Formats: sequence, structure tokens, C-alpha cells
Amino acid sequence: MKCKVIICWHKPFLLSELRVIIIKEYFLLPLMNCTRDIDYGPWAGGANKGIMARIKMTEVEVAVTELVEINDDERWMQHAMTLALKAQEEGEVPVGAVLVLDNQVIGEGWNRSIGHHDPTAHAEIMALRQGGSAVQNYRLLDAILYVTLEPCVMCAGAMVHSRIRRVVYGAADAKTGAAGSLMDVLRHPGMNHQVEITAGVLADACSEQLSAFFRFRRSQKKALRLAERAAQDGDIISDNPKE
Repeated sequence: MKCKVIICWHKPFLLSELRVIIIKEYFLLPLMNCTRDIDYGPWAGGANKGIMARIKMTEVEVAVTELVEINDDERWMQHAMTLALKAQEEGEVPVGAVLVLDNQVIGEGWNRSIGHHDPTAHAEIMALRQGGSAVQNYRLLDAILYVTLEPCVMCAGAMVHSRIRRVVYGAADAKTGAAGSLMDVLRHPGMNHQVEITAGVLADACSEQLSAFFRFRRSQKKALRLAERAAQDGDIISDNPKE
């Protein structure tokens, strides 16, 4: 990701060009506290210099806030991917979810439908249940849910009911995704609550985690079929020994 450095009161900030408000060239000039004379161009004039300083500071503050948010999203998504490995170890599809409130974990979950004999035991549902217990409320206002795979209709509905503020997902799901791929439950205008969506955070890594699991599962099934075929061939040979 390309970055640029904006100098603000002699402090460097790395700003994402993809998310930051566009900074015009004259915003790259040093601010008023420099000792040498500066041509502020359209901002020339004592009063306007102060306006420029305030505008520049506002732009940089917004940009830095967005950069911090991007870094937090990736950090929590990595945490969700770690939880997904627990599902894989239990023979479940590796999807992990973490629920965050005020930058603190209040709920974690991973797919457990097979082991729990529970079709609702998706990673998101498990995290929401744990979060509700943690705050002693079924409303999870201002919470953010990070999940490695785009939520299904069931999980999206639970997010609407829980009133979380935002969902961040990694890999898109064209077949069952209810956050924009197949349908958009979370932002449907008929709903009494809309959930913000941030899509595609560490999408490649999340997709590869799922793809690797299914490749391994297919190889296991193939090996099992070959073993069964070899056993059948062995039975045929033993039933018809050569004279």
C-alpha cells in the first residue's frame, strides 16, 4: 500500500492514500511555527494562515484516525483467523469471529455446528452470545464484530438484533453471503437497524485459510476412496486364488 508522509508541527505521519481525504499540495508546506517566510499562495494573509493551520491539522487528524482504524481492523482479523484454526482442529469449517467493544475483546467464537449438533453454532453467533453474557445485555451497542468469512443470513439477522455498530469480514461468500454478495441484510432499508460493513480485510489470507482446509478435506476423501478400493481388490484376489 502506497503511503505518503505529511509533516504537521514537525511530526511525521504515515497516511494511507486509499483512505485519507485528499491533501492538496499546499498542505505539504510547513505550518506557521516555521521561522522562515513561506508563500502560502491562496492562503496568504495573517488571518488566512491561521485558517490553513486549523484545516491542515483537521485533515491530518482525520487521516491518522483512519489509519489507526485500518491497523486495528487487520489486527483483530488476525485474531479471528487464529480462532478459525480452533474450528479446523475440531474438524469444522475454519471460520473465526471476535467481538470488540472499546478496543477490548468481549466475545470470541469459531464454527462448532458439527461438534455441538447445533446448526446455529456459527462463529458469529458464538461470539455474540459470549458478548451478551460479558456485558449482561442482549444489545451490544457500539461493538464491532470481526469474522473471517462474510456472514450468512442467520448471522446477519442476529447482528441486526444485537445492534452492533459495525461488522468487518475477510473473505466474501458469493453463495450465502448476506453482507452484500448474495444479498445485503445488514443495510436493508426495511430493517430497524443498519450495520456498517467493512469488507475484504485480509481477504486473501482468509480465503486461503478456507481453501487450504477444503483442499485437505478433498485429499482425505480421495485417500479414503483409494484405500477402500484397494481393500475391495484385495478381497477379490483372496476369494479367487490362482490354481
